[in-house]
Amino acid sequence: MLSDLITSQSRIKLLTVFLTSPYDMLHVRELVRRTGDEINAVRRELSFLEKKGIFSKEQRANRLYYFLSRNYPFYNDLLRLGAKIVGLGSEILKNRPKLGKIKYIMFSGGFVKRIKKNNDSVDVLVVGTIVLPELALLIRNEEKRLSTEINYTVMSEDEFDFRKKKNDPFISSILAGSRVMLIGDEESMLA
Repeated sequence: MLSDLITSQSRIKLLTVFLTSPYDMLHVRELVRRTGDEINAVRRELSFLEKKGIFSKEQRANRLYYFLSRNYPFYNDLLRLGAKIVGLGSEILKNRPKLGKIKYIMFSGGFVKRIKKNNDSVDVLVVGTIVLPELALLIRNEEKRLSTEINYTVMSEDEFDFRKKKNDPFISSILAGSRVMLIGDEESMLA
């Protein structure tokens, strides 16, 4: 949770808005609407986050738009953090007991960065003994929220280990890409 690290509730709300949709450019009034905060609180936090280099701003017509700065040194780290605390990552962690015995859950880097993909790429890899209807419900809800299809693969630990040992091209291509581990240790998954 961001509240573990940040004490300003307005700042948490703003960061959550942008981590939910990292490529959006939003004007102040829209941010006030999405956060439910007073306009002065939003402006104060936007100013602070811009001074720290986390946000950038751009004037368009008579409106000032804010967005996450790709030049911020921890931009990719923010996206990885966002993958775990908003959207699908948050829902999986919240509902983990209902999902079965999970060994690994990995998001592809493209999924975290919301990069358009080809149809055969895997966005989410889940390894373990999974309650598929529970996972499918979470995935469907996220697909509605993002208005895009999420390609996910579920396999048992035995199948994953077997296919990894045999250098299965499907598993090798997933593991060769960038990733964000939601559950499990990345080093043990790759070993």
